[in-house]
Amino acid sequence: GGWGNLGGGVTQLVMGSLLFPLFKVFFDQDAEMAWRTVSVVPAVVTFATAIAVYFISDDAPKGNSFATAVTVYFISDDAPKGNYSEMKKNGTMPEVSAAASFRSGALNFNTWILFVQYACCFGVELTMNNAAALYFKDEFGQSTESAAAIASIFGWMNLFARGLGGFSSDFFNARMGMRGRILIHTIFLACEGALVLIFANTDTLAGAIVVMVFFSLFVQAAEGTSYGIVPYIDPPSTGSIAGIVGAGGNTGAVGFGMGFRQLDYKDAFYVMGCTILGSSILSIFVNIKGSSALLWGQDDNLEDKNEGLAVPEPDEDAKKEVNEEYAA
Repeated sequence: GGWGNLGGGVTQLVMGSLLFPLFKVFFDQDAEMAWRTVSVVPAVVTFATAIAVYFISDDAPKGNSFATAVTVYFISDDAPKGNYSEMKKNGTMPEVSAAASFRSGALNFNTWILFVQYACCFGVELTMNNAAALYFKDEFGQSTESAAAIASIFGWMNLFARGLGGFSSDFFNARMGMRGRILIHTIFLACEGALVLIFANTDTLAGAIVVMVFFSLFVQAAEGTSYGIVPYIDPPSTGSIAGIVGAGGNTGAVGFGMGFRQLDYKDAFYVMGCTILGSSILSIFVNIKGSSALLWGQDDNLEDKNEGLAVPEPDEDAKKEVNEEYAA
């Protein structure tokens, strides 16, 4: 997930600092025409990637595609076992009604807490990908090329920061069970919110860059800890829950983006920071069946959970219950 989000940093750098100056040369220093034209490049790359994925990839690794099979053979040992249609036909993947799965996930209160919290981490990242370059250009007098290069640092932190969040979630789970996952998730969100407020009040360019690096670290680590919790909320409905939580990120980007359109930078950052701090408090109400909450309860079979870090196996009884409920 982090390496996917790395595209935000790469795009800032390639578009703003490399291609934009080149296109200005093509259009006789007409900056507006150059920027509008250079925006065609990611559209073409994305379209070409979609075509390539359609023709050479499987629903899951170890399918029939020769290119995919060769790649997986050398770099992966624990991938799924083929295309979904084949797996369902062979009985290696259970049939679970998508509608029933979505309903079960959507009716789970924990899903919506994670939805709000993901809006306050991934939504913040998307907002910064859009606003950071303009912020450094307007507030610190940087050129478009320089501002884009500085802003790209935020995305480049995805090289390790989101993975660090996932690792931290597993690390704390091994020692404290689900309470550990929720605790480190809350800490990362709180640190993120505090750093947004510090960033808004940093008046020097060097200071703003340093604060942004740590701000970005906690943003993306919180994304990792979010999805350290998601698979445990309701295992048979994990796909639906993951989709709803993921949508929270885009929803947050829309909300924070509107703030940056209507307010000055400092006020927009204040709103963002206070919202993130508020979302961290919601962790108190995360209460997953069979797992400890932040302030009460204990995990079922805690000793077994500490033996290894693994996503829980689907609960067959819960899965049947979801499908029977939908059929009724």
